[in-house]
Amino acid sequence: MGNFFRVAWVVMRKDLTIEARSREIVFTTLFFAVACVLVFAFALVREGRALEDAAAGILWIAIAFAGTLVLGRTFERERYAQTLQGLLLAPADRPAVYVGKLLGIVALLVAVEIVLLPLVGLMFQAAFANRPLILAALLLAGTLGFGAVGTLFAAMLGRARSRDVLLPVLLYPITIPVIIAGVRGTAALLEAPPDAEMAWFWIGLLTFFDIVFVTLSLWTFEPLMTE
Repeated sequence: MGNFFRVAWVVMRKDLTIEARSREIVFTTLFFAVACVLVFAFALVREGRALEDAAAGILWIAIAFAGTLVLGRTFERERYAQTLQGLLLAPADRPAVYVGKLLGIVALLVAVEIVLLPLVGLMFQAAFANRPLILAALLLAGTLGFGAVGTLFAAMLGRARSRDVLLPVLLYPITIPVIIAGVRGTAALLEAPPDAEMAWFWIGLLTFFDIVFVTLSLWTFEPLMTE
């Protein structure tokens, strides 16, 4: 078990170290996510007033689009450098490799969300700061569920020619429950007053999705990558 977490830590540290030196994925994803929020802001804000619950939906749409870009660029880099094949050939548990990749992707998405939150709050007049700890738990649970499925599919499609098209086609139908739960939980926190009880309900549902998605991904990662 100790070796499992050591391998996962090494894989995650490798990904984050490469990104810290190049900043390629973070800057590209941030630019895309910010542009997405700005487009929706100009489309949905009228006379300084935004549509009700628009902030929650736009936030999670931006997170989903940014997550897809992070997944694609991360495994594109692995394909060019043949890094993933090397990791799979190494004397290490393949599920540990999956966990390391997942943690690295979640860390990158959390960095993007830190920038997106104040931007969406400013553009759509959303009071995200009312329940910051509950909102952080909601975002982390949703990001983990989205990343768990995305990491599996992105790794599986790494050698496919149409991977850029296939990834969102496979990813979004399965992660729609995660996105819906995230939107409804965030909307509950933006009510006046915030409905913390309902937000915790959606966090519990997201936690259930996380357990199911991570368990299935750990179970299927090795046979899928062997094929």
